[in-house]
Amino acid sequence: MVRDKTVTQPDAESKTVSCNNLRFSYGKELVFDSFSCDFGAGITLIKGYSGCGKSTLLKLIAGYLSPKRGSVKLPLPWKKPTKKFQREGLGFVFQQLNLLPLANLSSNLNLVASLAGMSGRATRERRDFLFDRLGLSELKRKKPSNLSGGQQQRAAVARALMKNPPILLLDEPTSGLDDTNTEVIKNILSDELSEECTCIVSSHDHRLEEIANEIVDFNRRLPVERHFEEMA
Repeated sequence: MVRDKTVTQPDAESKTVSCNNLRFSYGKELVFDSFSCDFGAGITLIKGYSGCGKSTLLKLIAGYLSPKRGSVKLPLPWKKPTKKFQREGLGFVFQQLNLLPLANLSSNLNLVASLAGMSGRATRERRDFLFDRLGLSELKRKKPSNLSGGQQQRAAVARALMKNPPILLLDEPTSGLDDTNTEVIKNILSDELSEECTCIVSSHDHRLEEIANEIVDFNRRLPVERHFEEMA
């Protein structure tokens, strides 16, 4: 299912991420101009060529970037992206993963839980559960530099899921992964997200389409000439 805009029912508004007339550019390079789209609960896959704005949109929703014009409206109690929202209500997987290099995997997840205000017991239970589901239990004392690329990506997903975030944003979470690692990530996203979680996945990986509730095709937004420039 491809969409540009979603019309939400009044009782669904509290669970919706709304992008309203967003304008954003990197210098003179315009990425979005009057972009509007609603994302409801469930998994939405954003697909498209590299450079079409997928990663930028996730960072605008998270509050890591600020639009030149327009706004991002988040579900209650957050209303808009803030530092508090990033600490307590957001799970994010970056393309670069951004695991703390000097901390082991347990410490990486413990820090997320601490910033979110989770208790020690809840932290241990959630951490051990995620490590088990993602096949990382034997690696929890390892530092990221001692892990394979697939193990690091699974660890980044575990960190993003640590606080059961109502908003989960994943930027190319299966890029470069083999089918086995991809299935592990697909399974935990399919099985463990709450019904109220809004999960937005930026990816050109067609293997993720089968777990998506909806698909937004950014290729439909770009001029044909720009596609050729990307492929040149």
